[in-house]
Amino acid sequence: MSVSRAYFATCAKGLEYLLRDELAALGASDVHEKLAGVAFAGELAIGYRACLESRLASRILMPLAEFDVPSADALYDGVLRIDWSEHLDVAGTLAVDAVGTTSTLTHTQYTAQRVKDAIVDQFRDRVGVRPGVDLERPSVRINVRLHRNVATVSIDLSGAPLHRRGWRRGQGEAPLKENIAAAMLIRGGWRDAFAGGGALVDPMCGSATLLIEGAMMAADVAPGLQRDYFGFLGWRGHDAVLWSSLREAAKARGEEGLRRLPPVFFGYDADPRVLNEARRNAQAAGLAGFIQLARQDVEHLHRPDGTGGGLVVCNPPYGERIGERRELPALYAQLGSRLRSEFAGWRASIITLDDELGHALGLRAQKRYVLFNGALECRLLVLDLAASEPARERIGKPLSAGAEAVANRITKNARHLRKRLAKERIGCYRIYDADIPEYAAAVDIYMAVAGAGVGLAWLHIQEYAPPRDIPEHVARDRMRDLVRAASSALDVPRERIALKTRYKAKGGSKYGRMAERGEFLVVEEAGLEFEVNLFDYLDTGLFLDHRPLRARIGEIARDARFLNLFCYTATASVHAAAGGARSTTSVDLSATYLEWASRNFGLNGFSGAPHLLVQADVMKWLEHDRGTYDLIFVDPPTFSNSKRTDDFDVQRDHVRLLKLCVARLARDGLVLFSNNARRFRLDREALAGCDVRDITLSTIPFDFARNPRIHACFEITHAAT
Repeated sequence: MSVSRAYFATCAKGLEYLLRDELAALGASDVHEKLAGVAFAGELAIGYRACLESRLASRILMPLAEFDVPSADALYDGVLRIDWSEHLDVAGTLAVDAVGTTSTLTHTQYTAQRVKDAIVDQFRDRVGVRPGVDLERPSVRINVRLHRNVATVSIDLSGAPLHRRGWRRGQGEAPLKENIAAAMLIRGGWRDAFAGGGALVDPMCGSATLLIEGAMMAADVAPGLQRDYFGFLGWRGHDAVLWSSLREAAKARGEEGLRRLPPVFFGYDADPRVLNEARRNAQAAGLAGFIQLARQDVEHLHRPDGTGGGLVVCNPPYGERIGERRELPALYAQLGSRLRSEFAGWRASIITLDDELGHALGLRAQKRYVLFNGALECRLLVLDLAASEPARERIGKPLSAGAEAVANRITKNARHLRKRLAKERIGCYRIYDADIPEYAAAVDIYMAVAGAGVGLAWLHIQEYAPPRDIPEHVARDRMRDLVRAASSALDVPRERIALKTRYKAKGGSKYGRMAERGEFLVVEEAGLEFEVNLFDYLDTGLFLDHRPLRARIGEIARDARFLNLFCYTATASVHAAAGGARSTTSVDLSATYLEWASRNFGLNGFSGAPHLLVQADVMKWLEHDRGTYDLIFVDPPTFSNSKRTDDFDVQRDHVRLLKLCVARLARDGLVLFSNNARRFRLDREALAGCDVRDITLSTIPFDFARNPRIHACFEITHAAT
């Protein structure tokens, strides 16, 4: 009887949504994307097909167990509880890959050693002999992933990275991974272009990776057909008959596709040595008769004779290891000029290291995506060359001196933050915070991973109240300059910029009327997804200054009964759920925000019990609730004068609020209390029955360092006895 299994496909960051769709098309069920991978389910055939036919996945893992690892001994014991005789023959070999760390396991090599020791010790104790170790082609490769003090132990069905297709004989100086090449082709619309009779052109083809991937995609040749090693071949659960049937079916499809494949693949390069490698690779891939290669530099690039349209795909030099970076802008400008003059009506898909080089093309990108080619964070630019125009033609009038200063500051901030943002995989952050006092606003970047503008950067600009002595027309002109500066520095068009401006009114400065676009983006934080709306509300749905606080909640929420008061869109509750909370209860008076919260839970695979959403006035609800909670997060507004409830003032009412929270707190529980009141002072005397600790500094994100008073945060527990 066939059994459905759980799988996890790893991939380069930025490919998750493409991989999700690919696996669903292969027949996988329960498919949902995670950070740098996709979880899915299906029978063994689905796992095999993913290994054989996925163009985007890096590895296919089959989880065996998941358990807490408070120590190295706990890791050893957890691995020992798995019956390894079901997976590995004593005469076989194994290898262990470890990724991630915990508070006690900080070295992956040591983690892998402990896992290996547990496996071989189990065999030695049972049968007196142990399997061997083979780091290159083991019978079974084990993957252990550590995250938030939890270990996930899996069989690596792929055995070796799936981007190694088996045909590569040589490579240029900067090889592009095959799964990144496939993503470039998919994002560029190659399948539709080929179906419409289009050609594929690579003006800097290197070792022909993009052309070979494009030809295999067009002919429906499974990318794993030429591999002679997979991790499941030595696994004791391997079904050789099933695998043979799947492989033969894929082979027949590929042969039929190659019989019908036209020779519409054109590659050029100025380096004859690289072209020789490209020819060898094309020959090894069985595509030599379909790919036409010629020596030609970018200056002489032209549309191949007999082609009417198609896709230009290119991986130009980045300047990291090849040549001198100062020479690259001229090369990119030349490439952009030839594309504009020779390939009108075509599309282009070009990967580059950063926006600066992308700008040098002088072409407008219709879509921009962030991809990782190995450790390098890159930008994938997709261009409709019929609509492309020189970048200088859309900038308009020159920036003023003040706007130029703001643009320079934003560019400097972006350069300073880039490495840390990439290392910590942060896509939503503050890039400017009134760095130049005359231009008083906060500029936040939101990278969309789904919804409107997927793969694009959006800006949220919120004006601070200008000084009383600044005329309103001066403040208005400065905001216009700031918007133009941010648009120029970050290459974000005006339609993707949400601007919240203030106006003078009775009682002080207020924000103007919000838009009503109904446009939601989906963004990512710590592997979780959240809806944001930049235009229709004063706040976006995700408080960026609480990013470290949400991460901490996720880390300490395991098995906790979690209560989130004034929950807003319940992002903290989703972090708690992802961290393994026993239950979450989220309370807010707004039905709109609770519906939004429900969508956030759904995006991350959580719904219904034990995750409760409660529409109520928080103070009144606390007075009547009789639940007990291990972890309470309370983030009240500074003021509230809703017609549906009593007025609230955080300075005046925080003692009553916190006493009600502590009354619901388990004996060893914790309250995290945060607020954004600038002049807030905690009344410690009134909370004498509690232990209170100010943790504000540890909860301020690094991108908010210029504004350390953005919020105040406290830990509150029952007083020590």
